Amino acid sequence: MRLIATLALVLLLPALLLPTMAAQAQSAVDGLFEKLQETQNPVEAKQLERQIWAAWSKSESDTLDALLQGGVAVMEKGDYARAQEIFSVMIELKPDYAEAYNKRASVRFLAGDYAGSVADIERTLKLEPRHFGALSGLGTIMERLDNLPEALKAYRRALAANPHLNDGADKLKELRRRIDAKEL
Repeated sequence: MRLIATLALVLLLPALLLPTMAAQAQSAVDGLFEKLQETQNPVEAKQLERQIWAAWSKSESDTLDALLQGGVAVMEKGDYARAQEIFSVMIELKPDYAEAYNKRASVRFLAGDYAGSVADIERTLKLEPRHFGALSGLGTIMERLDNLPEALKAYRRALAANPHLNDGADKLKELRRRIDAKEL
């Protein structure tokens, strides 16, 4: 009887610890975002940005982490269909993992599936509203679709999340100029 209780505890322990680990990871990301907002040092900002990306890339599952790395490698080789399949499997395995949606959004964008990419970006943002990568991607898609007001809105949100985005302020000025020129 004692052996059964011990086995049950061993099997249940990871499930019991997972919410605590997830809360700790989220707290760490929150702290990184706070520092990112406060820093005036561009080198520190880039380090914080990399740490945020690294945190987003951790799923709390070795299997999902390996799938993410494999999917990115396949995507970088240009096999978009296979990469999309890998990211879709990740989403089936962990439907609340924002980075799986973000990576699938990226591969769909590269494959020219803007509607699919936007749908995945929206899901990413429901799970992580500060995802400046997804917001920048949304801005890029809206720009390509010549929906400049929505592109401007997405880039503003990206800069609100990460005020140190490369060329972010310049992108806002350019979009504002293009919108003003269209309104004349």
